[in-house]
This record gives sequence, C-alpha cells and structure tokens, in this order.
Amino acid sequence: MLKILPESLLKKLFIEIYNILKKTEKAATEIWCEASEIDFFKRFNDYELRDFLNFFEFLSIQKGKYLDYIVINKILFVMESVRILQFDIKDVSVLLDYKGFETLIKEILLKNNYKTTTNFRFSDKSNFKSKTLQKRYEIDVIGIYLNYVLVIDAKQWKHKDSYNSLNKAANLQYQRVLALKKNQDAFSKLIQELMGINFSLKRNLPLILVPIMVTLEDNFIKINDNQVPLVSIYELNSFLQEILNNIEYFKRVMIYRVSIQKQLLKL
Repeated sequence: MLKILPESLLKKLFIEIYNILKKTEKAATEIWCEASEIDFFKRFNDYELRDFLNFFEFLSIQKGKYLDYIVINKILFVMESVRILQFDIKDVSVLLDYKGFETLIKEILLKNNYKTTTNFRFSDKSNFKSKTLQKRYEIDVIGIYLNYVLVIDAKQWKHKDSYNSLNKAANLQYQRVLALKKNQDAFSKLIQELMGINFSLKRNLPLILVPIMVTLEDNFIKINDNQVPLVSIYELNSFLQEILNNIEYFKRVMIYRVSIQKQLLKL
C-alpha cells in the first residue's frame, strides 16, 4: 500500500478516476483530461501534482498545445486498482473493450514472467479446413514460460452462458491449438519472436501447448468436457501461479521437435 495517503483518500482518488473512465469510449486505452477535471487534484499546486503523480504507473503528464494534461492509462489503472486497493478485477475490467481485455490478460502474463504476444495469425495447414471453412486462424493471447505455451481465447462475456456455449467455445480453442501444431513454420516463427535466437529450445523440449479460455465473468464450470480450463479474469493470476502443479488435469498438446533457422531440433 502506498504510504503517501491514508487508504480512504487513496480509494477516493481511484473511484473518481474510475467514474471518469466509465464515461469514455472503451476502445481508448489512454484518456487525456485537464487536472481541474479531477477534484482530488485541486489540493495540489503544479509542482506538488507532478511529484504526486510519480507514485502511480497509470498517471502521467503530457504537454498539450496550451496546457498540460493528465494522461490515464486504462490498462495500468485496472492493474493498480487490483494491486493497491484490491478492487474486484471483474468490475474494473468492464472499462475495457475487447482489445483492452486482451491487453489486460497479456499484462497479467507479463507479471508472471511469461513472454507474450497478442492476435497471432497463421494459415490452416490442418485437416480441419473442410469442417470449419477456415483458411486462417487467430489466437488472442499466447504466453510462453519455460516449456509451457498457453494458448488463450479471450471472451469478454458479461452474462452467464449455457454449458453448451462454453463447452463449444473451449473445444474450438483446442482445435486452434491442433492447427497451430500442424503449421510448423508459423510455430517456429512464434518461438523465435518470443524467445529469441538464444533460447535453449532443445533443453526445453517437449513444448507443452495448453488451450485456455479466459472470461470476464466467473464460470460455473472450471473445465470443459475435453479438459480445457475456463478461467475468469479474477482467477487468472492465481491460475498462472498454480498451473505447474495442476497441469496434469488440463488438455495438452505436445510438440517434440521445432525447426529453427533451418535446423531441426529433436528431443
């Protein structure tokens, strides 16, 4: 907890900013406003305000044409709201649109030492094309740690969906993982981009791909009938911290060889 303010005043600031963000477009990841628009900041002079903002990752000052503006980073605001004041991440996540929700998932992965990317696209080289009519796939978020590759489908659903809907969406995510395994060129490119050429791939084989669904709402089922985990954004951090202990319960796709720089590495 920050020591610069009593918790009650700190909470007042966060709630005021939250109410400002609720009125803005969800697609915006940064909101610019004048300091006078935030009542809490009226107690500070310019020097005090700049000094105060240094305590917060999500707040900064940018020069405009005629005056300085307070810039609020919505993703970081959500993260700090949860970290500092234990706000319910589900409640603050509603400030974000679909892309922002994906970015939030990425930030949580980064906090847990994963290498990450979003919106990874690849062509269909699987045998599913005739069934799905898909020529290309897109994976919302991918995170890699050690030899674990988390393949995440972000669902910003705001209502309780039926078991059949959740189950079907999770199975489609498993199908994307199988298609990714089939496209060796795309998978090789993914590994190189995220882990770098100095990554000790051979030592980390086999790579373990895990399909996952991350949703805004808490789910009444935690795993589908094909062992694909369904994780709410509220549970994601603890899920990542415990995944190595629970991996045996989840659907996994193993990759035993990857072609990197025209050299085939095998287990």
